[in-house]
Amino acid sequence: MKKIISVACWVVCYFYFIFAGLIFAVNSEASPELAGCSVLPDNNIWNTPVDTLPKDANSDAYIASIGAATGLFPDFGSGTWEGAPIGIPYVAVAGTQPKVSVSFDYADESDPGPYPIPPDAPIEGGPNGDGDRHVLIIDSDNCTLYELFDAFPQSDGTWTAGSGAIYDLNSNALRPDTWTSADAAGLPIVPGLARYDEVAAGEIKHALRFTVEQTRRAYVWPARHFASSLTDSKYPPMGQRFRLKADYDISGFSSQAQIILAALKKYGMILADNGSDWFISGAPDDRWNNDVLREIKQVRGADMEAVDVSSLIVSADSGQAGGVIDDDDDDGNITNPGTVPVYRFYSEILKKHFFTRDANEKDTIIATFPVDVWRYEGIAWYVYPDAQEGLLPVYRFYSELLKSHFFTTDANEKDTLIATFTDDVWRYEGIAWYVHTNFQEGTLPVYRFYSDTLKSHFYTRDENEKNVIIATFPVDIWRYEGIAYYAYP
Repeated sequence: MKKIISVACWVVCYFYFIFAGLIFAVNSEASPELAGCSVLPDNNIWNTPVDTLPKDANSDAYIASIGAATGLFPDFGSGTWEGAPIGIPYVAVAGTQPKVSVSFDYADESDPGPYPIPPDAPIEGGPNGDGDRHVLIIDSDNCTLYELFDAFPQSDGTWTAGSGAIYDLNSNALRPDTWTSADAAGLPIVPGLARYDEVAAGEIKHALRFTVEQTRRAYVWPARHFASSLTDSKYPPMGQRFRLKADYDISGFSSQAQIILAALKKYGMILADNGSDWFISGAPDDRWNNDVLREIKQVRGADMEAVDVSSLIVSADSGQAGGVIDDDDDDGNITNPGTVPVYRFYSEILKKHFFTRDANEKDTIIATFPVDVWRYEGIAWYVYPDAQEGLLPVYRFYSELLKSHFFTTDANEKDTLIATFTDDVWRYEGIAWYVHTNFQEGTLPVYRFYSDTLKSHFYTRDENEKNVIIATFPVDIWRYEGIAYYAYP
């Protein structure tokens, strides 16, 4: 894993803003189990099908950069390679396993521990390996996952490691934003491993982990960290989801290979680290049939596609996938009929947000600009595209001078801007969408802030975020201006 320290956000961008949205509803299934523990909640993004989600707008460019003619490579199996088991091993321990201290190279982005590492803990690549040297431990009594990167045991019983992360397997919590983990993307490793027991049971019920050689200096949900200096949008960001195309014929493969390929169609795989192109991770097991696994190499990059999972985001700080309907619960969170999503972008260069309901505008921005100019953050809320009784228009302005957009439902404010300012200061662009200006069942308020420092407005529908901004920043940084309107989550 190649670790590059992420640049700290500017003070007013300290908060990674929370947003929610739903376009597609997918049924949840029982989450995978390991060592008597659920491997993350049923509705975690790792355990969520993506076979009905839209293709990512930049999919073709990603596939070309990784290798359209390059075959998938199952980087796991039976036996050994260069004296070590093939794959990333893990070990389950009891809650009574003594914990030891670990010192980290990247201590500022590592969980300090201590870690319940048994003296004979398996190390990826073996005791003398010179690769990533992951050590993965599951506390089966407390359902806690411990993961280390570049781990070395010391003569006094302690360990050293490049980085380390601890996960509650019953929680959807993500790492702090910009933090690495034992993986470059800041994600856990164990939830993405192909395991023989799953194949023997007939189904893999989660996404798989994979690597590519060249990634972008960016990450998308649920990832928390990047590890690259490349900024061209043709390179995939950490956390990017891919899947096997639905029309790819897997009927000619051996049954075990079909199970893995079926999982790649339904759950796909998540880009988690820099490494060899299209290398898929799994746990070593002497029961794997390496000849069967080699069949997977027939699948080429051109048979894959990138997936846009942004509609599933409930919170930037949670791995929960929105729009997941529990099979035993009829109260699924379904978008209000007739509404459309408002997409949210953030510019690190301008230190400003932009909102649009135009899917073509969204796709053009994603395809045209590198992520430091405009980074797509997902769906902010849902609104009405057309006029209806009881709704008010949201007017949209653009300032060439300030490089900023402004939205208002106040017709007097709109008219004043048009009458007062020239087009280079504030140009009226028309009606953006329609909203309720009073609470209606199912809606939430969208709060409006103004920064005299940035000469820009910010909008959020998250009440906690609103309260934190009010409590943290002086009014010249962010001044709360009240409820702008009501929208659907």
